[in-house]
Amino acid sequence: MRLVVGLGNPGREYEATRHNAGFWWVESLAEERGVGLKSESRFHGKVGRLTDGGQDCWLLLPQTYMNRSGQAVGALAGFYKISSEEILVVHDELDLPPGTVRLKKGGGVAGHNGLKDIAARLGPDFWRLRIGIGHPGDRAAVTNYVLHPPREEETRLISDAIERSLEVWPLIFAGEMEKAMHRLHTQPKD
Repeated sequence: MRLVVGLGNPGREYEATRHNAGFWWVESLAEERGVGLKSESRFHGKVGRLTDGGQDCWLLLPQTYMNRSGQAVGALAGFYKISSEEILVVHDELDLPPGTVRLKKGGGVAGHNGLKDIAARLGPDFWRLRIGIGHPGDRAAVTNYVLHPPREEETRLISDAIERSLEVWPLIFAGEMEKAMHRLHTQPKD
C-alpha cells in the first residue's frame, strides 16, 4: 500500500460529522504512527509520509470537499506514480451499521460522491475500507444525516470499529489483503 486516503470535508463545521469517518481513521493512524499531516497545496490536501521497514506510504486528507476528492488523490498518485491497486480509500458507508468495518477492492460507488470522483479519475480498482455509519432509513434524509454528528452510542461503535481496523494496518501495509480481510471480517463485535 503506497497511499491511504481518508475521505471527509475540511472545516470545523464538518469535523464531527459522519461523512468524516475516513478523516478520523487516517488521523488516528497518523497519530498512532507519529506522522505529521501538513497542508500541501500541490496535492490539495493534508499529507504525511509513513515509513516502515524502508517502505513509504503517503497519508492524504483531501481538502477539496467530498465531491472533488479525486482532484487531490489524482494529484498525489500521479506525482508519485502510484497505481490505483496501491491505494486504500477509507470512507463512511451508509450500507453498514455503526460498529461494522469492511475491506474490499473495487466495485461500485453506491452514490458516495467522494468515491465517484476518485473512480472517475483513477478507475474503480482501488481498495476501500468502509466504516459503517448506518442509514437514516429514507433516501431523502441521507445528505442531512451524513453531514451531522453521530449519536453518542453510534460514536462509540464507530470509534471501536476504527480501533479494530487499525489493528490490521500492518497486514494492509504489507499488502496481505486477504489476511487483513479475514481478520477484520471475522472479528467479534463486543
